[in-house]
Amino acid sequence: MNDKTAVITGASKGIGKAIAEVFAHNGYNVVINYNKSENDAVLLKDTLTKQGCVCEIFKADVGNYEEAKGLIDFCVKKYGKIDTLVNNAGISQIKLFTDITPSEWDNMIKTNLSGVYNCTHNAVKYMLSEKNGSIINISSMWGIDGASCEVHYSAAKAGVIGFTKALAKELGLSGIRVNCISPGVIMTDMMKDFTDEDLELIKQDIPLNRFGTPEDVAELALFLASDKAKNITGQNISTNGGQVV
Repeated sequence: MNDKTAVITGASKGIGKAIAEVFAHNGYNVVINYNKSENDAVLLKDTLTKQGCVCEIFKADVGNYEEAKGLIDFCVKKYGKIDTLVNNAGISQIKLFTDITPSEWDNMIKTNLSGVYNCTHNAVKYMLSEKNGSIINISSMWGIDGASCEVHYSAAKAGVIGFTKALAKELGLSGIRVNCISPGVIMTDMMKDFTDEDLELIKQDIPLNRFGTPEDVAELALFLASDKAKNITGQNISTNGGQVV
């Protein structure tokens, strides 16, 4: 068992998977949360375990408060504490605002914003007793700038940024840091429906002329969780290649 422990939500694939891998390879006990992608989670755990890492998987819909509580409680029971929480779990949808149904709106807010509250509310209870902890919320550049045909997604991600700034001010004296990462276009499964032509047009709008990778986000998360970032809290860092400044 390692000295440090992290819970990564939505960690079975994409950005969450990369974060779990980076933390596991850098001396953390890692709890890999998943909701629907059990096979991916099991494969990731098996791979990391064979590489000498310490990790467990835990199924929970973070949009459900009791399931989120179960996730955090499992971590503390298994490893004795929680040092870092990465709120990464999220969903996306491209749809005209006028076509968004009330249930689609509610589901987006439940997963992408309420999920952050649910996990953080439970993790903070343990962090307060230790007077230490790092909470890292994954938002989006569209939470900063807004995206056409993604109003519900943009609204939820903007809420995550506001949540981060407010909570950082509240928890600072308790030694708990709260920061946010707002990725730009990251090449994950969420991009699979775009054609090569679409991707090329998107890339032309990025000053660095490259798409981000899950590893770009993971390395930033690792830095924010580390003592190297001990004077950083309440910040929103957007790794987007200059697309939003």
